[in-house]
Amino acid sequence: MSSYKEEFERSIADPAGFWREKARNISWFREPTSVLSKDANDNDVWFADGELNTAWLALDYHIDQGRGEQTALIYDSPVTSTVTRYTFSQLRDEVARFAGVLRGLNVAKGDRVIIYMPMIPEAAIAMLACARIGAVHSVVFGGFAPRELATRIDDATPCVILSASCGIEFASVIEYKPLLDEALRIAEHKVNHCVILQRPQAQATMGELDVDWQDALKSAAPADAVPLRATDPLYILYTSGTTGKPKGVVRDNGGHAVALRYSMDAVYGVDAGDVYWAASDVGWVVGHSYIVYAPLITGCTTILFEGKPVRTPDAGTFWRIIADHKVDVFFTAPTAFRAVRKEDPDSTELAKYDVSSLKRLFVAGERTDPSTYEWLCETLKIPVIDHWWQTETGWPIAGNLMGLEPRTTKPGSANFRVPGFNVQILSEDHKEQGPGREGDVVVKLPLPPGCLPTVWGNHERYLESYMRHHPGYYHTGDGGYIDEEGYLYIMGRTDDVINVAGHRLSTGEMEEIVAAHPAVAECAVIGVEDRDKGQVPVGLLLLKDGVNTEIEHLQGDLVAMVRKEIGPIANFKRAIIVNRLPKTRSGKILRQTMRKIADNKPFDTPATIDDPAILDEIRDAMVANHIGLIGESA
Repeated sequence: MSSYKEEFERSIADPAGFWREKARNISWFREPTSVLSKDANDNDVWFADGELNTAWLALDYHIDQGRGEQTALIYDSPVTSTVTRYTFSQLRDEVARFAGVLRGLNVAKGDRVIIYMPMIPEAAIAMLACARIGAVHSVVFGGFAPRELATRIDDATPCVILSASCGIEFASVIEYKPLLDEALRIAEHKVNHCVILQRPQAQATMGELDVDWQDALKSAAPADAVPLRATDPLYILYTSGTTGKPKGVVRDNGGHAVALRYSMDAVYGVDAGDVYWAASDVGWVVGHSYIVYAPLITGCTTILFEGKPVRTPDAGTFWRIIADHKVDVFFTAPTAFRAVRKEDPDSTELAKYDVSSLKRLFVAGERTDPSTYEWLCETLKIPVIDHWWQTETGWPIAGNLMGLEPRTTKPGSANFRVPGFNVQILSEDHKEQGPGREGDVVVKLPLPPGCLPTVWGNHERYLESYMRHHPGYYHTGDGGYIDEEGYLYIMGRTDDVINVAGHRLSTGEMEEIVAAHPAVAECAVIGVEDRDKGQVPVGLLLLKDGVNTEIEHLQGDLVAMVRKEIGPIANFKRAIIVNRLPKTRSGKILRQTMRKIADNKPFDTPATIDDPAILDEIRDAMVANHIGLIGESA
């Protein structure tokens, strides 16, 4: 490849020519002649007349290239003491057969299928089977509560749901079927079938809509990959929105495949035959892009890991997997390594394993604190690359491009803009900010291939959420700046979405739940910095007059309510009773002010501010007097 500077400038000056060239790196059923055009909504569209099939690219193509016996997927499950390997040929056959199951249930091109499963091979097989026949999958993280699942059922209107009898969290078996049944009871939309994989750790009681996964496979005829337009949707993935209602990010087939293939070359520096491990969940965008699609499209061996890095069974789990499977490139969230470091600060577990295969470590999902970054560099003595992207983009916006021109990494930065992403910093009045000046992080249109073209079923919400704040630009919702050397710094969200251990969650949604408690008159939920999880939510509560409630009871109620409605991933464990909430003259709660103070102060320390006019309000809001501090118990 050319130098970074040359590649980036070419991608901005001539996006159509740049991506025409990159599109030649994948195999099309019909090569596109139209590279960049407009659709009926006046959106930029990539490769409109091209035809391909993403599952065929990920599997059949490599078999045709003579790599059928290469390992495609390794399932490593410390929680079940299982390791299973699939070659490209074996995985293709499994996918084709399950695609036949879907066909037998009358699932056709364009139909939606929700996948509500743990981290097991069948989850990836289900995704690829949908892609093979042109069905649109929507993966829902197995830890989500029934209400969250029901919301997605009503929005995506699937004809079929694919699930398992249970998932495993540490030593606990979580039965999925009761959660699914409750979600179906809540949801207004009615599905035709639920296909249930029975796991030995828990057997699900089957209902009249339910189909046994293994029984369905016995009579299924393998299905061939169907040609799809580049603009046909591949999947819907829900991400938190500022209104509390999740947004269904749509991903197309053609631009997605081209972008992911390019990212594996340019950003991660990997090629066919390399072993690539993204320690995430298929319920998140990292799992979609870099557990399933990008590695397989590239011809890598990908690892699907069921468990957590710590306590499954120990802090050496990461190192054991890297050593056992000779991982070349590893990608995870900083939260995971903060947990490993906490459990094993002297790296005694690392010394037990040969991790010499590991060439590079990538971290993303939240800001990497300098202490963790320096510890990783010193411990591993390999490049540690922090990079930044979003569910909406599907692949990195910024990073240190290891396959193009590796450069010096600056701790705390997201490094450099990836070719195709014309990232700029704008003020609220749309003026471009100079080096070092903070503002809104935006991307000048057109967005490169692979980014969302719309929000499922609600294009108006797409425009309102991303395109109208700064006309002509995609608004990321993050604040930041670019320094004199071109390094991009992401300072945090400018809306109510917080990042808890790499998971984007809406504080607005949590506020709705907390406010429903009969003792709460008003509340605000903000994200505060946390050493292990990046951010955690904290509730500031104004109680109703005359309410007499024990702190312990209120604590238990609020934690249970949030866990029930969102799930344990919300990590809502702290709340504070305050005398009043700071507001503007118009009555808007000053959440951003409270966030900034919380970020600059330990949360159990009195806040200070120079402006005496609002000092007492801020003191109250940030527990200067330590009134009613709710503890840490779960």
